[in-house]
Amino acid sequence: MDILGNFPETELKRQLEFLVEIDKVKNILRQTLLTDGSRQENDAEHSWHIAVMAVILEKQAPKNVDINRAVKMCLIHDLIEIYAGDTFAYDTEANKGKEEREKAAGDRLFSILPKEQGEELKKLWMEFDAMETQDAKYAASLDRLQPFIHNVLTNGHTWILGKVSRSQVEKRISVAKENLPALKPWIDSMIEYGVKEGWIKS
Repeated sequence: MDILGNFPETELKRQLEFLVEIDKVKNILRQTLLTDGSRQENDAEHSWHIAVMAVILEKQAPKNVDINRAVKMCLIHDLIEIYAGDTFAYDTEANKGKEEREKAAGDRLFSILPKEQGEELKKLWMEFDAMETQDAKYAASLDRLQPFIHNVLTNGHTWILGKVSRSQVEKRISVAKENLPALKPWIDSMIEYGVKEGWIKS
């Protein structure tokens, strides 16, 4: 049903079309389970969770981080998966061509919005992906920390699924250890625990 068919052709209509389109992100399932292990998490739940984390952990953020920008990055960073799909971080084969798939998806998705707004969000998404600015490093740290926490609480679910090695986990979580130093000792202890439990290959 096209509920916007009679809506005047304005910027507001394009914004509403975008908001309707991004509802599809609720259907993109991740490999990560909810912390109670009951089912797979979806992209919308993941993005909401790390956006809240950005606010709650603000005191842990690197210096000069703009929390509002970081929250925006958290909220939009996975929207392109509506078209590109979720790529399991530890699936080497699936990650081939990921950058090209996601770029095409970003071009398609953000073009729904009015030009200036679409370009602004696309730049934020690209900045997040590059992980070079302080805002992006903070947002990316939370994007890596959240599934790490879920893994610990679900007996290493995705680590076991991906048959991952300690070096792979260390590489994946390194941005969080670097930019959230207060959490580094705990992260290290949880990796040790994961190895001990057999969730992570030593």
